[in-house]
Order: sequence, then C-alpha cells, then structure tokens
Amino acid sequence: MNKQFAKDVLEGLNATPKRLSSQYFYDEKGDALFQEIMKLDEYYLTRSEFEIIETNKEQMLQIFKGDEEQFNLIEFGAGDGYKTKVLLSAFVQADTDFSYIPIDISGNVLSLLSESLEKELPDLNVKPMEGEYFSVLKKLKNTQAKNVVLFLGSNIGNFRYEQAMEFLEELYDSLQKGDLVMIGFDLKKDPDVIINAYNDKEGVTRSFNLNLLDRINNELGGNFDVSKFEHWPTYDPYTGTTTSYLVSAQKQKVEIMDQAIEFDEWEAVHMEISQKYNVKDVESMASKVGFVIQNNFYDSKGYFLNSIWKK
Repeated sequence: MNKQFAKDVLEGLNATPKRLSSQYFYDEKGDALFQEIMKLDEYYLTRSEFEIIETNKEQMLQIFKGDEEQFNLIEFGAGDGYKTKVLLSAFVQADTDFSYIPIDISGNVLSLLSESLEKELPDLNVKPMEGEYFSVLKKLKNTQAKNVVLFLGSNIGNFRYEQAMEFLEELYDSLQKGDLVMIGFDLKKDPDVIINAYNDKEGVTRSFNLNLLDRINNELGGNFDVSKFEHWPTYDPYTGTTTSYLVSAQKQKVEIMDQAIEFDEWEAVHMEISQKYNVKDVESMASKVGFVIQNNFYDSKGYFLNSIWKK
C-alpha cells in the first residue's frame, strides 16, 4: 500500500472543505483516460501545443543548442510523449547530440514511453528516471552538458499562483547558469471554450475524476459508490481559474481504512485547479524568479503559449 497516498486521502477527506490531490489521478486506468481526454474535440490544449511544436521545432532546436553542441532534454511529466516525439524526431533527424531524460512519478508511464520510443526512434538516447521532479533534476545539475527542461501541457496551471512561484523558484535553483526551460501556458480565452474542455460531451473527464474514487476503493479498501457523485467543473474569468469538484449527490458515509467519512448532501470535494494566464502574467512570473524570456511561441488561434526561459 502507498502510505503517502493513504495519508493524503485521509487528511484531505477529513479536512473542511474536503479535497483530494490531482497528482493521484494517474494510476494505470487514469493514465489511459487522460490519453483519451487529449484526443477529445473539446480538449484544445493538446492540439494547440502540438501545433506550436510542429511549426517551430527547428527554431526550438537552435535555441536549445545555442553555442553548445550537446544538451540534455529533460521532461517533467512526460506522459505518452505525443507532443515531445515531434521534437525528438526532428532532433534525431538533424543528428543532434542530446540525451532525452523523461522524469515521471509513474513508472508505468515511463516503461510505456520507453517501449514506444525504442520502436519509433531506435537511435534516440533515452534515460528515463522515475521520481519527484526536483530530486531527479538536482542529480543532473552538475552534468557537463547544458540542461533544457520541458514542462508542457499547461501543467504549471495545476498550481495556485503561490505554489507556481515556489515551483519556479525551485526549478531556477535546480539549474545551472545558461540552462533553459520551456513551459506551456494555457491562455485566457472565451469562457465557453475553456469550460467545455473540462466537461466534454462524452463524459471522459467525468470518468477521469471519478476514477480517483475507484482507486481509493481498490488500493485503500474504500467503499465509494461512484454513482452517488457528480463531476462539476467551474471557470472564473476574473481570476482565470478553472476548478473541478466531485459533489456528493446525497448524504452518505464512506469507509476508508476503518475510518468513516461523512458527506452531506451536495457537499463538494475539491479535485483540481487549472489556471489560465495572459502574456503579462507569464512575463511577470519569469522576471520575478530571475529567468530571462528567450522566445514566446503561440498557436494560430492564440489559445496557448510555449515560453522559453533562460537562467
């Protein structure tokens, strides 16, 4: 049993208001559901970032290389590598001297990614590393090659502003002078476009959120009846924050590891936030931490931004 998972679940569900951490969405079923989400018509984020990378891959390579021939391409939360493979393929074809180092807390994700890369890009030097981002990155800090860190998919948006700044400060401290980062930011846009991305017609995002209750049942001996919970996302255009909740449709009691958790009718459990930004936000965040923006790349609709920063 994952003791940290158990601790976080019990602490979160005994808190007021209740909460669960989105980092636990990604068991094997959660990984598969998220791959489905990325293919949905409503989920513009993946398509937008894919377009940016496909359109600008050669320019990105020149920025990543700079004056040095060799570099490490380090990716936080690699997933299935769908977007990154565009870069990797272009870099291999250009005979670039680099190593690809995907970092993920999910060993399952890393093994699937490594298998697919071995088939698709046999000449690629892949060094997957399982673990927490910064503990792994700090081990790579004193390598001779320049480090280029990818943090794609608007994963930065899963943090509240203060947490995002702490994350960026730790990222800055884990790099050497001259190292680069490329971060994906989902930009503010028509609120309907945003809310539909988190409330798709097929209900895949609903299943993705409810799967965490199934995971608690399977791994912690819980007895959630997932049919008694509703997926409820909201978007606040004033703050730019999308928030996802699971709402208890009735008064009920759930047992987890011999603890009884009471839910009132229509009580909400906070599941995840997804922050949206404007360009001034991005510029301010970079400068406050000490990064210098090298380039900003946008998709054709202006929905998404990939920003390259230098330490």
